[in-house]
Amino acid sequence: MAFFSNLDNESYDRNYSDRELMRRIWQLFVPHKRRLFWITILLLSLSASSAAIPLLVARGLDLMSGESGGRGIYLLSGAVLLAGFYTWAANWARRRLTARVVGDVVYTIRTTAFAAATRHDLSFFDTFSSGKIVSRITSDTREFGQLVTLITDLISQFGQAIILGVVLVGTSGKLSLYVFGFLPILFLAAWGFRSLARNVTRRGMRAMANVNAAIKETVSGISVAKNYRQEATIFDEFDDANQASFRVNVQRGFILSLVFPSLNGLGGVATAVLVYAGGLMVMQGAVTAGTWYLFLMSLDRFFFPVLNLSAFWAQVQSGLSAAERAFALVDAESAIVQHAQQPAPPLSGDIRFAGLSFSYTEQETVLEKFDLHIRSGESVALVGHTGAGKSSIAKLIARFYEFQAGELLIDGHNIRSFDLHQYRSQLGIVSQSPFLFSGTVAENICYACPQIDMDEIMQTARQIGGGDWLDTLPHGLDTEVGERGGRLSMGQRQLISLLRVLLSRPAIFILDEATASIDPFTEWQIQQALNLILQNSTSILIAHRLSTVKAADRILVLEQGRILEEGNHAALMQSSGHYASLYNTYFRHQSLEYVEQSRQVFTSH
Repeated sequence: MAFFSNLDNESYDRNYSDRELMRRIWQLFVPHKRRLFWITILLLSLSASSAAIPLLVARGLDLMSGESGGRGIYLLSGAVLLAGFYTWAANWARRRLTARVVGDVVYTIRTTAFAAATRHDLSFFDTFSSGKIVSRITSDTREFGQLVTLITDLISQFGQAIILGVVLVGTSGKLSLYVFGFLPILFLAAWGFRSLARNVTRRGMRAMANVNAAIKETVSGISVAKNYRQEATIFDEFDDANQASFRVNVQRGFILSLVFPSLNGLGGVATAVLVYAGGLMVMQGAVTAGTWYLFLMSLDRFFFPVLNLSAFWAQVQSGLSAAERAFALVDAESAIVQHAQQPAPPLSGDIRFAGLSFSYTEQETVLEKFDLHIRSGESVALVGHTGAGKSSIAKLIARFYEFQAGELLIDGHNIRSFDLHQYRSQLGIVSQSPFLFSGTVAENICYACPQIDMDEIMQTARQIGGGDWLDTLPHGLDTEVGERGGRLSMGQRQLISLLRVLLSRPAIFILDEATASIDPFTEWQIQQALNLILQNSTSILIAHRLSTVKAADRILVLEQGRILEEGNHAALMQSSGHYASLYNTYFRHQSLEYVEQSRQVFTSH
């Protein structure tokens, strides 16, 4: 089973005891007690009606051998027909109620799992594959629903066996010993497969999660794969995951296929023993032929629930493993720890880092005893080489990551004391790759402010370049942006993201500026939108454009988590320090002086 080595647990996975797992599952069903009561009544009546059929047939055999056989056979036939009809009707009603309860429970656990996933900090999604998280929310919850339906069927069968058991003991104690003597053997054999079945089923689900993750990542990045002609490579990656899933599930099938034949063989031995012992007792007159027949039929109905449980053990274990995986996602602890949940007052945007230390891992220290004060209403540009700590500072302010030491104060309050939802509602963030949801331009602009009407959106949109950018959209604000905004240019996506922030009127604005090249007119429009936001917000700008750097009140030059220089553009250029070196490397080619010099050189040649 070497191919299992790639099917690792997620670090937040946990193994629940059966008792704890059953307690968690029962909590999901508590709100549906009324329906569960009627399902229980129907299950009991189903068990009684199903158990009545072999009793009636056995009684009919005895009647046919006596004088009243001709008269009673019609009544017994009618009784068997009536019992069969009731069994069908009650089973239909029971399944209808069960389907409703299962649907509600699956809805609840899926909603809870999705809500838990959305509450996790960004480090959670950096660490764990989104495809595997999706698998837990969709596939695993569906597996759990199938388990509940199967359990109700098994309860009905076990209820029928219990009723028959009581009747058999009262009918013939000696024959009952033959029946019940084999049950412990069957149960022990079935229990022996329990741990093995749970283990291989869990591995099978992990393998399927790997397949889901491969498909999701491939579909999301299909344009990049096609650009670099890597269709064969991504197919090979998917094929590897798919073949691993195939091998795991075939292995699981081989292991679980031992269950039913083994228990069925034990059932055959028990039937042979009962045929021999019962036949001798009939010949000796100790029991009637009808009683013998009743025991033979009942033996099958006794063994059938155990055999059925064993045959569907894969589904039972799949459902329990699915519940474990869904509960593990719900119970996964967030790396972000709030010491209090105080309501966040209207913020002015004063930000202070006091001796703060932060690392993504123990081996990757980003900030150490870092101090920084950003005054309310100030705009600060962060510049530096990759890995200097610019994005980390922004993510810590947004409370997307947990720092290990020191303090981060917002308006003098410890950031760990705020209710995160209220705090983040006063932030405006534009990431380096602006994300747009499928829908129209207007729907994306008012994503966080659905109460804003179209007139206000249009009025705000026209503040940027007189609204000329709207003319580049085929249907204006009603233009469909496509998946992830794929129908729009990077510049258009940035404008929409900035308008989204502008309408939300944040106290703190964080911009991780895109590095993609855009035309000068679009850059001018973006700068106009940016200036509107900077007027009313404390702003942290991770700048890649010279226009953005120059617009900042203060520039911080970072290297390996330390502030090397700070000041405005002119002062830093005069000092001829690290900023001047960065300017010549990253920003100089964007300046008008450089463009003019390049034009003169070109014309002179």
